[in-house]
Parts: sequence; C-alpha cells; structure tokens
Amino acid sequence: MPEEAQRRRKIDAIERAIQLDVGRNIAPLFAAGAGGLYSAAAAIAATPRPVLGLITGFFVPHGTPPAAETDGPVGTALLAAGLSAVGVRCRIATDTLCADACAAALRGAAVPHVPVDAAAPGGDMGALTAAWAAHGVTTAIAIERCGPAHDGVPRNMHGANLSGWTAPLHELFAAGPWGTVAIGDGGNEIGMGALPEGLIARHIANGAAIACVTPAQHLIVAGVSNWGCFALLGALAVLRAEWRPGLLACLDEALDAAILAETVQAGPAVDGVTRRQALTVDSLEPEFHHARIRAIRGLVAGGRGDRG
Repeated sequence: MPEEAQRRRKIDAIERAIQLDVGRNIAPLFAAGAGGLYSAAAAIAATPRPVLGLITGFFVPHGTPPAAETDGPVGTALLAAGLSAVGVRCRIATDTLCADACAAALRGAAVPHVPVDAAAPGGDMGALTAAWAAHGVTTAIAIERCGPAHDGVPRNMHGANLSGWTAPLHELFAAGPWGTVAIGDGGNEIGMGALPEGLIARHIANGAAIACVTPAQHLIVAGVSNWGCFALLGALAVLRAEWRPGLLACLDEALDAAILAETVQAGPAVDGVTRRQALTVDSLEPEFHHARIRAIRGLVAGGRGDRG
C-alpha cells in the first residue's frame, strides 16, 4: 500500500476512535462528516509555517456557578500545548465570560504564554479579525463553540437563546484570510453548517431550532468535542514525523487531568450536561476520556504506515 494511503488509513482509524455516541444520536453526523479529520490535519500539516487561531468557550448561564463548560477549553489547552511543543504558534479567542476558564486551562497545560483574546457578547469583530490577520493566523479552529442557527440566534442543546452570553466569534471564524476547521459534537456548534441541509433537524433533539448554519472547510464530528482535539494531535503526529515526539508527549492522560482540574477549580468551569462544578466532561468521568487518549496513542504508534 502506498505510504500516503497507509497514513490516511491510520488517521481514519483515529477518527473512528472518537466517533462514539454518548447519547445524542449523532451517528448520522459521524457518517456525513467522515474524512474530516484527515482533511483538516492534512491542510495544517501542508502549511509551511502554520499559525493557529483557536476559538472556544461555551458559557452555561444556569450552571452552579454560571461558568464556561469543561468541554472545549480543556481540549483546546491540550491542543495548544502540543502545538507549542513543536514550535507552532497559536492564540485563543473566546467570550469575556469564558476568558478566565481558558486562561486557567492554559495554566494547567503549562502554556500560560498563549494569548487569549476575549470578545464581549454583541461586540464588533473587526478589530479582532485585523489582529489575527496581523498575527499571521493561517488556520482558524473552532472547538465546541456555539454558533448561530438559521435565525441568527446561538442556542444550547435545549434550544435556549444564548445571545446575551455569546460573542459573535463565528464572524471572526469566517472573516479572515485563513482556512477553517471546526470540531463539534451536537449540531449547534460552528462548522456544523458544512453538513447536509436538514440532517441535524432529522436526527438531533431540537435540531431544527439549534442547528448551526456556519460552515467550515474541514469538520471533525466527535462524541465529545475535546476528543476532536486529541484526534487532531494524533493525526498531525501521523503526518509530521518531526512533530511526533512533541505531540505525543502532550497527548497525555496526566496532562489532561491537570488541565481539567485547574479549569474547573480556578476558571471556574462546569460540566455542560450536569451544569455542576465537577471533574467531568459531558457527565463522563476522566477515565472515559483517557481511554480515547490511549486509543489514539496506540493507533499513532502501531500498525503500518508509521514513519520516523
């Protein structure tokens, strides 16, 4: 088998490892988005000097306490740690209400130097878009980031209007001279507009109301959005042998646990499903997520097509 085909097969296996439905009936979304991990990683890996802009943060106004959810900032910080380890510059954009959680996640990942750009709900994205362009961003990656539905309103999985807590970062995502990658797990996130029209409405609870219409060039659909970050690290490790040691060093269960603990305690942050300040993501205990990390590491290291 040609070498590129072997790498593609391995990355497709990594994608399947994160396509575990945790109760949202998103198997049809998995099928429609298949191949998104490979196309996203290949685009980034082929960029001579990539600079990544990471967009995350999903505020839970009825949480105890009201706070950012753990899915998104935790995976984003792990991704930022891996990118930093291999010399790839990145920065994060989020809401003012989620900025503390993102900063805490970066501290937990031991990369507090990564800049965090905080935008206010209802704010203008012009200045931030210009700043990202000046920074040389080549790819914007939205991770568990609520985006607008058909009527322009961002909604949570229950259909509640989140406009008062959500900055229009979908405008930043779509506005710049950069490629676009999105990671989501429920249908209401930036990037889901790349799926066939009506798919989310047919299969997801409240889908007709919540389906985000903002597309991405490359969409990664995961059972939990943080897993998409794990998978992207693994896929890049497959494609760029010189990056592999640094990326795999950050694809680490202990590091993920440290990020989650710091984010929850110091952010603060809450589980997006239970809405409680706990060391869980989407109501799942850390070991459940760490099994995905182990699976991805095994797929990167084992099998045919592994270079370097």
